[in-house]
Amino acid sequence: MKILVAIKRVVDSSISIRVKADGSGVDLDNVKMSMNPFCEIAVEQAIRLKEQGVATEVVVVSIGAAKAEDTLRAALAMGADRAILVTTEHRAEPLGVAKLLRAVALEEQPDLILLGKQAIDDDANQTGQMLAALLNWGQGTFASALTIADGIATVTREVDSGLQTIALPLPAIVTTDLRLNTPRFASLPNIMKARAKPLRKATAEEFGVDLTPRLKLLSVEAPPKRPPGIKVASAAELVTRLKAAGALTP
Repeated sequence: MKILVAIKRVVDSSISIRVKADGSGVDLDNVKMSMNPFCEIAVEQAIRLKEQGVATEVVVVSIGAAKAEDTLRAALAMGADRAILVTTEHRAEPLGVAKLLRAVALEEQPDLILLGKQAIDDDANQTGQMLAALLNWGQGTFASALTIADGIATVTREVDSGLQTIALPLPAIVTTDLRLNTPRFASLPNIMKARAKPLRKATAEEFGVDLTPRLKLLSVEAPPKRPPGIKVASAAELVTRLKAAGALTP
């Protein structure tokens, strides 16, 4: 069984982002970049399925700037077998990414596609669902548990009312949530080995997909600063202040 994992290069989750002075976007100069945390969980799950003997090959793919090669090498160091980098000069939007992943999937013919449920830069949470629609495959989103047996993917989903378990015939799309697993750290020997693993480079045009943005970014603003808290002398004063603020009903 072949697993295709889509990953994205984003600003490292430990970094405090800065908005450009003209409001045209986020300042990325000299900012640490890394693999999207949800994508990292997807890579880990694919590797675990391979270690269990369920999968035979794990292929990772990323769409974006040429610098995303470092992110793919990180996935190879974790244990993926090979990588595909699709470069584009455009800002890749969810629909464009889904169309390009569809083209890659039709070429690779995977049995399972894993994606992070969302990227922490745009928080769109759309690519997995769009890809499932384009391929006409079953989908399991927000997965907190995943097992594969007899051509069926059993997915436990995190929903508002609790947990929902569904069964999907393969091929299928699964997007990963935080509680699915804890990604491993790549060892130094595996980091060195990753340099020799195959990494194919292509362009969106080679796959016949137009990634010209359909959305126009008007402005980016930093969230308002939170006002400082205050200290109260007693619980009674706290209740009085909460009632005055409308946080408590009389």
